[in-house]
This record gives sequence, C-alpha cells and structure tokens, in this order.
Amino acid sequence: MNAPSASAAQTVKLDITGMTCAGCASRLEKTLQATEGVVKATVNFALEMAEVEHLPQVAANDLVDVVSTAGFEAKERRDEAEAAKKAFEEREAHSDAEERKTFQLFALSTLLAIPLVIPMVLMAFGVQFELSGVLQFALATPIQLFVGARFYKGAFAALRHGGANMDVLVSLGTSAAYLYSVYNVFFAAQAQATDLYFEASAVILTLILMGKYLEIRAKRSTSAAVRSLIALRPTTANKIVGDKIIPVSISDLRLGDYIVIKPGECVPTDGLIEEGESELDESMLTGENLPVHKNKGDQVTGGTINGAGAIFVRTTALGESTRLAQIIRLVEGAQASKAPLQKLVDKVAAIFVPVIVLIALATFAGWMLYSGDVTTAVSASVAVLVIACPCALGLATPTALVAGTGAAAKAGILIRDIEALERAHKVDTILFDKTGTLTIGKPVLTDAQAFDRNDDRLLTIAASIQLGSEHPLASALIRAAEERNLKLTRPRSIKAIPGKGLIAELTGQQVSIGNTALMKDLNVAPSMMGDGLVKTYESSGKTAVTVALGDRAIGVLAFVDQARDSAREAVESLKKQGIRTVMITGDTELAAKNIADQVGVDEFQARVQPEGKNEVVNDLKEQGYRVAMVGDGINDAPALAAADLGIAMGSGADVALETAGVTLMRSEPKMIPAALDISKATLRKIRQNLFWAFIYNIIGIPLAALGLLSPVIAGAAMAMSSVSVVTNAMLLRRWKPKNMS
Repeated sequence: MNAPSASAAQTVKLDITGMTCAGCASRLEKTLQATEGVVKATVNFALEMAEVEHLPQVAANDLVDVVSTAGFEAKERRDEAEAAKKAFEEREAHSDAEERKTFQLFALSTLLAIPLVIPMVLMAFGVQFELSGVLQFALATPIQLFVGARFYKGAFAALRHGGANMDVLVSLGTSAAYLYSVYNVFFAAQAQATDLYFEASAVILTLILMGKYLEIRAKRSTSAAVRSLIALRPTTANKIVGDKIIPVSISDLRLGDYIVIKPGECVPTDGLIEEGESELDESMLTGENLPVHKNKGDQVTGGTINGAGAIFVRTTALGESTRLAQIIRLVEGAQASKAPLQKLVDKVAAIFVPVIVLIALATFAGWMLYSGDVTTAVSASVAVLVIACPCALGLATPTALVAGTGAAAKAGILIRDIEALERAHKVDTILFDKTGTLTIGKPVLTDAQAFDRNDDRLLTIAASIQLGSEHPLASALIRAAEERNLKLTRPRSIKAIPGKGLIAELTGQQVSIGNTALMKDLNVAPSMMGDGLVKTYESSGKTAVTVALGDRAIGVLAFVDQARDSAREAVESLKKQGIRTVMITGDTELAAKNIADQVGVDEFQARVQPEGKNEVVNDLKEQGYRVAMVGDGINDAPALAAADLGIAMGSGADVALETAGVTLMRSEPKMIPAALDISKATLRKIRQNLFWAFIYNIIGIPLAALGLLSPVIAGAAMAMSSVSVVTNAMLLRRWKPKNMS
C-alpha cells in the first residue's frame, strides 16, 4: 500500500513486552507499518520499544490494539514529566519482576537438570552410571512444562499471527527430543539409554533460560545511562506564593513562577536565578565532575543538584521544553535508530526461522536415508533447530548503539542517531567557528577611546544600545558599564546587521556600533584618528568597533577574547588522527591570525559573514572533503545543518538539538576528538557484534546438520551467542573521554 502523507504526522512511543527475538520485532514492525494511517514504524528489540509515526486519525490506543492483535503487549510511553516518571518506575518494576521470575525458573530448572547431567559427566571419566527412563522422565517433565511454557506461549502467538520466531525453534527442538524419549520409555518395545534425550531437552531449556537471564541483566546494564537520565526528572517543586513556600507538583508550575531550591535539592525545572548563589552538580548532564558556581542571572537546569546555598529561581521552561527532556528525547531517539546494516539483518531474521525449519527437516530426512538411524536423525535435526535461534542477530546492533550513545551521554556528548555516528567516523576536515568554540566566548573590553575624551559617555551610549542583545561583545560592554556604575538607557528600533554590527535609536538619535563595513554602509565620515585607532588595535590582535552618532564617529572600542586553555591540545589530538583543522571567523585577518597561532589550526579564514559559513562548508564538500562544522549551535545553525556532521558545542539550545548531529553539553574543545572517538568505538562494536552473531550460525548450523554437534552443546552455543554479543556491547560502558580533567 502507498505510505500516507506525513505532513500532519504525530509520533508515539510504545513500550512492548513479549518479544523474544529479532523475528518478533521484524514481524511487529511490518504489522504496524501495514496499519492504515501509519506513516512509519520502528521496533527496537533491545530496548523493547516501538516508535510509530502516524496520522491524527489514528489514536495511540488503536496502535496498542494492533500490537495486542499481533500477540504482544503494549503501553504508551508518556512524555509529561510526572507521567513519564511514573511510567519509568512501572517499567523498572516490570523489569525487576521479569528478572526475578526468570532467575527463579532457572534455579528450579538447574536443580532438576543436574541429576540428568551427572551420568554424562561420569561417562567422561569412564564410569558407567544410568538413571532409569522413568526417573529421567520425572526430572525432565517439570522443566518441559514450566520452563518450556514461556517458549510454547511465544511460539503459539507467533504461529497464530502468521509468523515464526526463536520460540518456534526452541519449542520444536526440545519437544522433538522430549516426545521421542517419552515414546521410547513408555511405548517402544525395546529402548536403550542412548535412545533417550530427556537430558538434552532439559539442559537445552536450562541453558537457554540462563542465556535469557544474563541477556535481561546485560540489556538493562547497556541502557543504564538513559534510565539514569529519566530518573533525574523531578516531580515536585517549592513554589513561592506571597510570603509562603508551597510544595507543588511539577505539572502545576507555570512559566514565570518563582520557586526556591534548598541546599541539596534537585532543581525541578529550567530557570534563571534571581536571588542567592550556590554550586550546582551538573555532572549527570554535562559530564563535568566539578560543581559549577551559579549566581544571580545564571541559568539553572532541571535535574541538576543544588549545593550548599539556597537559590530563588524564575522558571523559564517546563515539561518537554526543558533541557533534560530534550536530552532524554535525543538519547532515546539515537538508541532507537537503525543502521542500514540492521535493516538487512531484519530482512534476514524475517525469513530465518522458516528456512531453519526446512534445514532441520532436510537434516532429519538426510540422516534417515543415509543411516536409517532415527536416534541420529533426531539428534542432528534438534541440534540444527536449537543452535540457529536468531536472538544474537537482533541484539547485535541495538545493544552496541544503546551502550555507546549511553556512555557518550554520560560524558556530556549527545549523538542524534546512527547516521551521525557513521558520518563522524568518516570526517577528515573540521571547521571551527572561533568565538565560543576555540575561544572562551566572553570578550573583555580593553580600550574605550572617545574622540572628545569623554570615555564614560562613549561607553554609556555603546552599552545602552546593546541592552537586550545576545552578542558576546554586548555582554562585555554591559559588564564594563556596570563596573563603572554608569546609568544605561533602553534603546528603541534596534536593528542587528549580521556580521557588521547594530543600529538603534537612543534619546531621539541614531546610534550605530560596528566594524568598518557598517560605517561605510551608513556613510559615516571617516576620521584619521578613528582609522588609526582601529588599525592599531587590530594589529595587536584585538577586535575593534567604531561607535557613531548619526553620520559622525564618536569613538572606538577594542575587545580581546582569550583562546581556551585546552583548544591547542584538542587541535593537536585531531591532527594526530589525520584530520585537517580550519578556523573561520568574522574577525579581521590579524585578530584571526592571533587566535589561529595560539591554537595551532592548519589554516583560517577571516572576515567571513554568518551566511558565508555555509559557503565555506559547501566549498570544502565540493572539493571532496568530509566536513564537520563545530559551532555554538545558535549563530552557526545553517552551517551546522549544511556540514556532513554538525557539532554544536556548549549550548544544548533548541536550535543545536535540531540542527546538529552531535551536541556537546560543555564548552570543552577536547570533547570534539572524544565525540569522534566514541563514534568510532561504537561502530567498531556494531561490526564485531554482527560478525559474532553471524559466525555462530555460519559455523554451527553445518556442524549440527552433519551430526558433529550434540543438542546440548548446540543449546549452550545458542545461549552464549546472545550473551557474548550483549557482553561485548557492555564493554562500551567503560569508555571515557581521553585526557579529560
């Protein structure tokens, strides 16, 4: 059927229970995709989650019904803070219960299986010891009924809905061994101990259950990072109403509410400090181990932990608009994304089980024709069925992706999706915006030279028209004016000229502040004194701007922005990886060269207008380079989007999360090579996992079909294939950025 239009599509996330392998996920994904009104559906086996993009006429409950009809259970994942926290706690409780139940079954199964294994062990040492067929039946039957029930249930649900999964293979294999043994004990005229496979069916189920238990624990471990982020979501706040402090639910807060955060409390939502100061622990969001000092006017982020001081905060974002909610969405989205290779794996998984059943039947028929020995034929075909379970295939990519993006998020590196990982792996050129990336981004006013020698008047005028501006130079001017206790006047008719400066009306006069290009555009009369000052300041590596009243220049201001301490180390690290480094800035040639020399970039481009950054990116791409653009995520949004990989540094603002493939939560240049490193490490793990997942089957199935693999060994190999894949992915949790303080 044709996919419906996505113009008005909505997205819902569903928590799925009942999936046992990649085949289940693939079948459910196809079922959802075929549902009328569904634009796109992605089912993640490792995360036990479905993300469905659908048209408004399709309700979330309708999708839950579709999942139920397909033989699984679903529950909508809510985004509101309180609902999300409650749903998270319910998922945790369900996971704990599932883990506990699986372990109890495994313990029971092990106790019953041990006596069945003892004769096999003794035989290896030359000791002949056999249990009677009836006793073997008594020990194996509870395992077949109670442990096997979970596989029978899954197999029946899959077959009833026209599919086949791992449960079908396990059920067929163990049932064949068990029923063949029952026949020989109770109905065959004469049966030898070698004709009994009770120990095979019992041990296979026990080993697979052990694998499932280890898999559950490992899967929860790989997703620990995003679970810890969700756990940070506060549900209450202390709201100030009049002269009272009233505890309220987060859902009852409104923008602009005044709240107090007491020492040691979790910050309930994003806001600005209006009173008080403290040190906040932001490590869970940024990876920064040291507490960050916060004072009046500073931004606080929901989910961080307050230190020893009480702070009074005005709320600026709520619910899904908060920084924490955006981070959770981004990390979950990355973990749910699919690699192109995974799509091929899904196609293989969809046809895998029927093919294996045919191979098993062919194996049975082949051995019967070759030897006429039913026992050998049953053993070989059961081994084929058991070893071929496709769990490892379904876990290979998502577990590595979950672990890698989780480890990155813990370090303050947010990776949007698998495509961003792949692009990061191929980057050979990194383009840096200068201000706020390689430099601190907080220029300091070093010189204020008024032509009439009234420097305070010059500074008052210049700072006044910058009130409300977000530009770094504006902040420097206002700070300098406040230090001199100058009284500022709010301007009118403010107009920013990108890459040049600003024009405004102040007390009835037009005031402009900007570079030489702006002064020429406004026909401001040049002066020898002004031109000389600008050249003098720029030759010393400073940024110089002219201030004009109407068409008359009244003075020159000079600023300096320091290079970040770790910028040179970060650039050298990138160079060692063979990556070309380029800095672009709107500053003059001399100011740009000053910073470029300090940090050691390969080359730089000066006097680049904001819209020109796009052109630089595109020019490099046309030359065949794989370009990553590093910027602050606000002014550089178009260039971030145009690059092969956009890296937004130190903002976490909406536009950064929307345009950048990677967002760094700290303004730390050394996180740039770290982001490339975790990307390469994650892709390496994905390839390793897929290799191991396929190699088990490629080697194991022929060996089983040739009778060289007993059903018990096949069961152990099958269980260990899943465990090894997930354990290999878990190693990524130990990843930490190199050379980070």
